[in-house]
Amino acid sequence: MKNNLILYSMQISMLKQLLTHKLISEKEYKTVKSKLMKDYHIISDITG
Repeated sequence: MKNNLILYSMQISMLKQLLTHKLISEKEYKTVKSKLMKDYHIISDITG
């Protein structure tokens, strides 16, 4: 479980960089983030 959280965090970080550099849209960011949360069984996002 701890390993999953680390992998999830790394992927979210990379995803956020894509958004920051405008390589993906806000809609794409939210779609991928939602899928990652589902895949990694993350039920809450305190970062917003």
